Amino acid sequence: MTARTLLPHDLLWLADPQAFAGANALPAWATVEWLARAPLVVRRDRLDGARIPVGLRGTTRAQRHAAWLPDRQVARVVTPGMIARQARWRDHPRRRELPALAALARVAPLLDDAQVNWGVTGGAGFTLASGIDVLHAGSDLDLLVTATVPLATGAERALAALLDATEVRIDIQVSTPFGAFALRERARTGGRVLLKTAYGPVMSEDPWHPRNCGTP
Repeated sequence: MTARTLLPHDLLWLADPQAFAGANALPAWATVEWLARAPLVVRRDRLDGARIPVGLRGTTRAQRHAAWLPDRQVARVVTPGMIARQARWRDHPRRRELPALAALARVAPLLDDAQVNWGVTGGAGFTLASGIDVLHAGSDLDLLVTATVPLATGAERALAALLDATEVRIDIQVSTPFGAFALRERARTGGRVLLKTAYGPVMSEDPWHPRNCGTP
């Protein structure tokens, strides 16, 4: 798996946690034992040769750390789409206690009906992929829709309707070939969005056209 084939939000497990810890100045919570269990998250940044921009996360929101990972250190990859297809929220032992998982169970069939390429990110994705439960009663549900071409009007409306379909806050990020934007913002503005790109955030009227996305 090379750096160029990975995408933001992909989860990566380390081939050698000890070597990674020794080569990086890490916070105290990012122990070798934790790195052996917990995946790293690919973050959006410019590629740097064979190094992958990653984020480490712990059990709390305050435990976040950015780093770079040599691609030879990638032992396993789980994508947001794979998490959606595995549907492990159906038999998660705390599925009735955690509102984010209950919300996911409710909207998953609707996302399938919208016929979009969707996946699970954030705390829910991390929990379902790793088996490490970082969710709590107030956790949001973060979803990713990958759209290489503009969404059909009907699909976009169906997705927008899901944003407030449950008591849990649902955030849907739409990924285009040039970056990603929040569907909630697009629904509010009718078009203009802040697009997150590898070169920084830019305002865009058409996030599917490179001329409007701030790319060099």
